[in-house]
Amino acid sequence: MARILSFDYGTKRIGIAVTDPLQIIATGLDTIHPKDILEYLNKYLLREPVEAFVFGDPKQMDGSPSDSAQHVKGFARSLKKIYPNIPQYWIDERFTSKLAQQAIMQSGLKKHDRQNKERVDTISATIILQYFMEQPRL
Repeated sequence: MARILSFDYGTKRIGIAVTDPLQIIATGLDTIHPKDILEYLNKYLLREPVEAFVFGDPKQMDGSPSDSAQHVKGFARSLKKIYPNIPQYWIDERFTSKLAQQAIMQSGLKKHDRQNKERVDTISATIILQYFMEQPRL
């Protein structure tokens, strides 16, 4: 089986998570600046087969798209042009950053390490991927 990659897209950082080859475990992979993401993915996809991309779908509390939705959609369109054979899926990302921050707080890390925003983005991407893996698939 191939891996699944998920993205917590932000204009400053993109958190990335990945499954193991058997798609049992979601693990944080990296946090990348948006300008470097395409080069990063090209290198990664040369080493590892990827079955799907999963994006965090940014929404307001009322379910309407948030301000950042246009950036995530643009990123997804770019990936679709470059990797047309890799299916894309969307998962509601409301509360993933809060859950990531709670997980970091409970981890016992030192204060300096808990304030690392890259860690929050990677954990958020992991939560998005975990939610996706819990969805029934046909």
